[in-house]
Parts: sequence; C-alpha cells; structure tokens
Amino acid sequence: MDFKNKELIIFDFDGTLINSIPDLTLAINKMLSHYNLSPLTIKQVTPFIGNGAKPLVKRALEYSIKNKEVSTTLLNEAFGIYFSAYKEVTCDETYMYPDVLETLNYLHKKGYKMVICTNKPFGFVEPILDKLSIKHFFKCWIGEDSLSKKKPNAIPLFHLAKEMNVTIKKSIMIGDSKNDILAAQNANMESIGVSYGYNYNENISDYNPTIVIDNFAELQELF
Repeated sequence: MDFKNKELIIFDFDGTLINSIPDLTLAINKMLSHYNLSPLTIKQVTPFIGNGAKPLVKRALEYSIKNKEVSTTLLNEAFGIYFSAYKEVTCDETYMYPDVLETLNYLHKKGYKMVICTNKPFGFVEPILDKLSIKHFFKCWIGEDSLSKKKPNAIPLFHLAKEMNVTIKKSIMIGDSKNDILAAQNANMESIGVSYGYNYNENISDYNPTIVIDNFAELQELF
C-alpha cells in the first residue's frame, strides 16, 4: 500500500510531530500548586492529553482532588492559571520525534501540501513551529479554537481540504489519537495512525486507521 496519489497531508501536532508532554506537565503542575495540590508525573499527565487544553486541566483536577466535583468556576479559574503557565514554557522542553525533520523535508521536496490540524489552542502552534524551525514546511494550521468544532468532528478536515483546494480523496490525516482517526472517518478520508503517541494509553489500531506505522520515517516509503 502507498499514498503517492495524495496531494494534501494533514498532520496532528502533539503526539505525532512533537512530544510536548514535559512542558504540558510543567504548566499543569504550576496550576495544581496554586491549589496546594501535589504535582503529577509525566506518566500521570499523558492519558489526560488529546481533546484540547480545558479537558486536560479538568482531568488533572479531577485526578488530584479525588471524588470532588470540579465546578465550572473552579475549572475556568484553573484553566486561566494553566494557560498563563503554558505560555511561559510553550517550547522549553518540547521536541520533535525521531526522523520528523528528515521526513518533513522529504515530503516537502516531493511537493505534497502539508498542514496541521491540532486540538492545541491555535496561539501555541506558531511559537513551537518557530522554535523547532519547521514552520516553513506547512501551508497553514488550525487549533481547537479556530473553528466551531474540533476533532473528532470532520469540520476541521473539510475546512483544510477546501483551503488547500484539494479533494477529500486526495487528502489524508496522520495522527496518534483516536480523535484524528475518527475525524478522518467522519470526513470519509483515509488515515495513518502512528503508534508512538499519546492516545489515552489506548492502541491506535483499535480505531481502524487505513494503516498504522511505528516510526515517522516509514512515511518516506508510503509517499
């Protein structure tokens, strides 16, 4: 199987291109410390990631305060603290997964249009792309707050395909999370699941992407 006929490659960000868990954990722990709650480890924070920033904060609070309901007021306040903390450490310890740079360069030279569809807030994407020196590979990017709906809804994928003037059939979604695969399925788009990402500690193959890869470099054989 190969995807050499595709024109548009839609990438997820966290867990697919980059590992941002160290910085997300730093920000979560700064928020928790405000409420005199114990810090969490990277391993504890990892399964909370995937639906966006506010669900991450909510899950961390629910885990930390045990059996106590997280009110809307508390969640909104905690989210503000987390958001400010993450702004300070957006790309301090975030790094690209192995072979991402080389593979993006390969796909770029092949002429594929590449974009990012992430459930990370939009404002955090560009600073990370700049810091890692990979912004030039991407035509555009959208975050969880860019449109009325986010993954697993199909709207973000439809939007990107339309923006790039490419049909759904000529587009493909690549991601580590069930939200990526479900969004692709909802858009009737093919997908590639990467097995090394976050995905709530679940197996990405359980969500039936078109194909699963274990290393980002495998894309060089598929495109």
